[in-house]
Amino acid sequence: MKFDILTLFPEMFEAIKTSIIGKAEERNLIDINITNIRDFSEDKHKKVDDTPYGGGAGMVIKPDVVYSAYKSIATKNARVIYMSPQGKTLNQSKVEELSKQEHLIILCGHYEGIDQRVLDTIVDEEISIGDYVLTGGEIPAMVLIDTVSRYVDGVLSENSKDEESFSNGLLEYPQYTRPEVFRDKKVPDILISGHHENISKWRKEQSLKNTFKKRPELLENIELTEKEKIYIEDLKREV
Repeated sequence: MKFDILTLFPEMFEAIKTSIIGKAEERNLIDINITNIRDFSEDKHKKVDDTPYGGGAGMVIKPDVVYSAYKSIATKNARVIYMSPQGKTLNQSKVEELSKQEHLIILCGHYEGIDQRVLDTIVDEEISIGDYVLTGGEIPAMVLIDTVSRYVDGVLSENSKDEESFSNGLLEYPQYTRPEVFRDKKVPDILISGHHENISKWRKEQSLKNTFKKRPELLENIELTEKEKIYIEDLKREV
Protein backbone atom coordinates (compact mmCIF):
# COMPACT_ATOMS: atom_id res chain seq x y z
CA MET A 1 0.00 0.00 0.00
CA LYS A 2 1.28 3.45 -0.90
CA PHE A 3 0.95 6.59 1.22
CA ASP A 4 1.83 9.99 -0.22
CA ILE A 5 1.86 12.91 2.21
CA LEU A 6 1.57 16.55 1.13
CA THR A 7 2.97 18.77 3.88
CA LEU A 8 4.90 21.93 4.67
CA PHE A 9 6.81 20.17 7.44
CA PRO A 10 8.24 16.88 6.12
CA GLU A 11 10.69 16.55 9.01
CA MET A 12 7.78 15.80 11.36
CA PHE A 13 7.26 12.42 9.70
CA GLU A 14 10.57 10.91 10.79
CA ALA A 15 8.75 9.54 13.84
CA ILE A 16 6.33 7.43 11.81
CA LYS A 17 9.15 5.52 10.12
CA THR A 18 10.08 3.56 13.24
CA SER A 19 8.89 0.48 15.12
CA ILE A 20 6.26 -1.69 13.39
CA ILE A 21 5.54 0.85 10.64
CA GLY A 22 9.23 1.24 9.86
CA LYS A 23 9.67 -2.53 9.65
CA ALA A 24 6.62 -2.81 7.37
CA GLU A 25 8.18 -0.26 5.03
CA GLU A 26 11.51 -2.12 5.06
CA ARG A 27 9.61 -5.27 4.00
CA ASN A 28 7.87 -3.33 1.19
CA LEU A 29 4.43 -3.96 2.68
CA ILE A 30 3.79 -0.23 2.73
CA ASP A 31 5.44 2.71 0.99
CA ILE A 32 5.49 6.13 2.68
CA ASN A 33 6.51 9.11 0.54
CA ILE A 34 6.62 12.73 1.66
CA THR A 35 6.24 15.71 -0.65
CA ASN A 36 7.09 19.20 0.53
CA ILE A 37 4.41 21.57 -0.76
CA ARG A 38 6.89 24.45 -0.46
CA ASP A 39 9.01 22.93 -3.24
CA PHE A 40 6.25 23.88 -5.69
CA SER A 41 6.14 27.57 -4.84
CA GLU A 42 7.19 29.83 -7.69
CA ASP A 43 7.85 32.69 -5.27
CA LYS A 44 11.56 33.51 -4.92
CA HIS A 45 11.20 33.29 -1.13
CA LYS A 46 9.25 30.00 -1.41
CA LYS A 47 6.20 31.63 0.12
CA VAL A 48 3.13 29.35 0.07
CA ASP A 49 0.49 31.38 1.92
CA ASP A 50 -1.28 34.73 1.75
CA THR A 51 -3.81 36.80 3.67
CA PRO A 52 -7.45 35.65 3.46
CA TYR A 53 -9.92 37.44 1.21
CA GLY A 54 -12.51 39.18 3.37
CA GLY A 55 -10.02 39.80 6.15
CA GLY A 56 -9.38 37.90 9.33
CA ALA A 57 -6.50 36.56 11.37
CA GLY A 58 -3.83 34.21 10.07
CA MET A 59 -2.73 33.10 6.64
CA VAL A 60 -4.22 30.72 4.07
CA ILE A 61 -2.23 28.24 1.98
CA LYS A 62 -2.47 29.11 -1.72
CA PRO A 63 -4.29 26.75 -4.10
CA ASP A 64 -1.76 26.72 -6.93
CA VAL A 65 1.13 25.33 -4.88
CA VAL A 66 -1.06 22.61 -3.37
CA TYR A 67 -2.39 21.63 -6.79
CA SER A 68 1.08 21.44 -8.31
CA ALA A 69 2.29 19.28 -5.43
CA TYR A 70 -0.72 17.01 -5.85
CA LYS A 71 -0.22 16.64 -9.61
CA SER A 72 3.36 15.54 -9.05
CA ILE A 73 2.27 12.36 -7.24
CA ALA A 74 -1.34 11.77 -8.37
CA THR A 75 -2.32 8.39 -9.80
CA LYS A 76 -5.56 7.10 -11.29
CA ASN A 77 -6.37 4.98 -8.22
CA ALA A 78 -5.34 7.51 -5.56
CA ARG A 79 -7.82 8.53 -2.87
CA VAL A 80 -7.11 12.02 -1.51
CA ILE A 81 -7.79 12.68 2.17
CA TYR A 82 -7.61 16.09 3.80
CA MET A 83 -6.92 15.94 7.54
CA SER A 84 -9.33 18.48 8.97
CA PRO A 85 -11.28 19.03 12.24
CA GLN A 86 -14.32 19.53 9.99
CA GLY A 87 -14.10 15.97 8.63
CA LYS A 88 -15.86 12.83 9.77
CA THR A 89 -14.29 11.36 12.89
CA LEU A 90 -11.92 8.47 12.22
CA ASN A 91 -13.13 5.11 13.53
CA GLN A 92 -12.22 1.46 13.11
CA SER A 93 -14.71 0.91 10.32
CA LYS A 94 -13.18 3.74 8.27
CA VAL A 95 -9.67 2.41 9.02
CA GLU A 96 -10.56 -1.02 7.63
CA GLU A 97 -12.17 0.56 4.58
CA LEU A 98 -9.11 2.68 3.81
CA SER A 99 -6.74 -0.26 4.28
CA LYS A 100 -8.22 -1.78 1.11
CA GLN A 101 -7.09 1.21 -1.00
CA GLU A 102 -4.00 0.94 -3.19
CA HIS A 103 -2.87 4.56 -2.88
CA LEU A 104 -3.75 7.22 -0.28
CA ILE A 105 -2.71 10.84 -0.71
CA ILE A 106 -2.92 12.66 2.61
CA LEU A 107 -3.06 16.45 2.55
CA CYS A 108 -1.95 18.28 5.70
CA GLY A 109 -3.28 21.76 6.29
CA HIS A 110 -1.60 24.45 8.36
CA TYR A 111 -2.12 28.06 9.49
CA GLU A 112 -5.77 29.04 8.87
CA GLY A 113 -6.22 26.26 6.33
CA ILE A 114 -6.08 25.77 2.56
CA ASP A 115 -7.87 27.70 -0.17
CA GLN A 116 -11.25 26.01 -0.62
CA ARG A 117 -10.99 25.92 -4.41
CA VAL A 118 -8.19 23.38 -4.45
CA LEU A 119 -9.89 21.32 -1.76
CA ASP A 120 -13.01 21.17 -3.94
CA THR A 121 -10.85 20.12 -6.88
CA ILE A 122 -8.72 17.30 -5.48
CA VAL A 123 -10.04 16.07 -2.11
CA ASP A 124 -12.22 12.94 -1.94
CA GLU A 125 -12.97 13.14 1.78
CA GLU A 126 -12.06 15.01 4.95
CA ILE A 127 -11.15 13.07 8.09
CA SER A 128 -10.78 14.27 11.68
CA ILE A 129 -9.16 12.45 14.60
CA GLY A 130 -11.34 14.26 17.15
CA ASP A 131 -13.34 17.35 17.97
CA TYR A 132 -10.39 19.63 18.68
CA VAL A 133 -8.01 21.77 16.66
CA LEU A 134 -4.26 21.16 16.23
CA THR A 135 -1.64 23.46 14.71
CA GLY A 136 -1.55 21.36 11.55
CA GLY A 137 -2.54 18.11 9.87
CA GLU A 138 0.78 16.33 10.30
CA ILE A 139 0.02 14.55 13.59
CA PRO A 140 -3.45 13.47 12.39
CA ALA A 141 -1.83 12.18 9.18
CA MET A 142 0.56 10.05 11.22
CA VAL A 143 -2.36 8.69 13.22
CA LEU A 144 -4.12 7.75 10.00
CA ILE A 145 -1.05 6.05 8.53
CA ASP A 146 -0.43 4.09 11.71
CA THR A 147 -4.01 2.85 12.10
CA VAL A 148 -4.47 1.98 8.42
CA SER A 149 -1.07 0.27 8.09
CA ARG A 150 -1.93 -2.15 10.88
CA TYR A 151 -4.67 -3.59 8.64
CA VAL A 152 -2.43 -4.14 5.65
CA ASP A 153 -1.75 -7.87 5.23
CA GLY A 154 1.51 -8.94 6.83
CA VAL A 155 2.18 -5.81 8.89
CA LEU A 156 1.02 -7.46 12.13
CA SER A 157 1.23 -11.12 13.08
CA GLU A 158 -1.71 -13.34 12.21
CA ASN A 159 -4.80 -12.99 14.47
CA SER A 160 -3.24 -10.12 16.47
CA LYS A 161 -6.09 -7.77 15.49
CA ASP A 162 -8.94 -10.20 16.12
CA GLU A 163 -9.58 -9.41 19.78
CA GLU A 164 -8.20 -5.91 20.20
CA SER A 165 -10.36 -2.93 21.14
CA PHE A 166 -13.05 -2.06 18.57
CA SER A 167 -12.35 -5.13 16.41
CA ASN A 168 -15.66 -6.64 17.52
CA GLY A 169 -17.30 -3.46 18.76
CA LEU A 170 -16.02 -3.91 22.33
CA LEU A 171 -12.97 -2.78 24.26
CA GLU A 172 -10.26 -5.36 24.80
CA TYR A 173 -9.97 -7.42 27.98
CA PRO A 174 -7.05 -6.68 30.39
CA GLN A 175 -3.69 -8.30 29.66
CA TYR A 176 -1.13 -9.80 32.08
CA THR A 177 2.40 -11.23 31.87
CA ARG A 178 5.23 -12.28 34.22
CA PRO A 179 5.91 -11.90 37.10
CA GLU A 180 2.89 -13.78 38.43
CA VAL A 181 2.80 -11.51 41.49
CA PHE A 182 3.54 -7.78 41.29
CA ARG A 183 3.27 -5.55 44.39
CA ASP A 184 1.04 -8.13 46.08
CA LYS A 185 -1.26 -8.29 43.06
CA LYS A 186 -1.59 -11.72 41.49
CA VAL A 187 -2.46 -12.61 37.92
CA PRO A 188 -6.09 -13.88 37.82
CA ASP A 189 -6.10 -17.62 38.55
CA ILE A 190 -8.19 -18.37 35.47
CA LEU A 191 -5.34 -17.23 33.18
CA ILE A 192 -2.91 -19.79 34.63
CA SER A 193 -5.46 -22.59 34.82
CA GLY A 194 -4.77 -23.91 31.34
CA HIS A 195 -8.52 -24.24 30.73
CA HIS A 196 -8.87 -22.49 27.38
CA GLU A 197 -12.65 -22.54 27.25
CA ASN A 198 -12.92 -20.88 30.66
CA ILE A 199 -10.21 -18.38 29.74
CA SER A 200 -12.11 -17.44 26.58
CA LYS A 201 -15.32 -16.97 28.59
CA TRP A 202 -13.50 -14.85 31.20
CA ARG A 203 -11.95 -12.66 28.53
CA LYS A 204 -15.32 -12.03 26.89
CA GLU A 205 -16.82 -11.06 30.25
CA GLN A 206 -13.89 -8.76 31.00
CA SER A 207 -14.26 -7.19 27.55
CA LEU A 208 -17.94 -6.52 28.24
CA LYS A 209 -17.07 -5.16 31.70
CA ASN A 210 -14.36 -2.85 30.31
CA THR A 211 -16.74 -1.53 27.67
CA PHE A 212 -19.54 -1.01 30.19
CA LYS A 213 -17.25 0.94 32.54
CA LYS A 214 -15.33 3.02 30.00
CA ARG A 215 -17.41 3.30 26.81
CA PRO A 216 -21.01 2.18 27.58
CA GLU A 217 -22.34 3.83 24.43
CA LEU A 218 -20.56 1.16 22.36
CA LEU A 219 -22.87 -1.51 23.76
CA GLU A 220 -25.80 0.12 21.97
CA ASN A 221 -24.29 -0.70 18.58
CA ILE A 222 -23.54 -4.41 18.97
CA GLU A 223 -25.71 -7.50 19.11
CA LEU A 224 -25.45 -9.27 22.49
CA THR A 225 -26.45 -12.81 23.36
CA GLU A 226 -29.03 -13.34 26.10
CA LYS A 227 -26.29 -14.39 28.53
CA GLU A 228 -24.30 -11.24 27.71
CA LYS A 229 -27.38 -9.07 28.24
CA ILE A 230 -27.90 -10.65 31.66
CA TYR A 231 -24.23 -10.05 32.50
CA ILE A 232 -24.56 -6.36 31.59
CA GLU A 233 -27.72 -6.05 33.70
CA ASP A 234 -25.81 -7.56 36.63
CA LEU A 235 -23.05 -4.97 36.14
CA LYS A 236 -25.63 -2.19 36.18
CA ARG A 237 -26.98 -3.41 39.51
CA GLU A 238 -23.47 -3.37 40.98
CA VAL A 239 -22.98 0.32 40.18
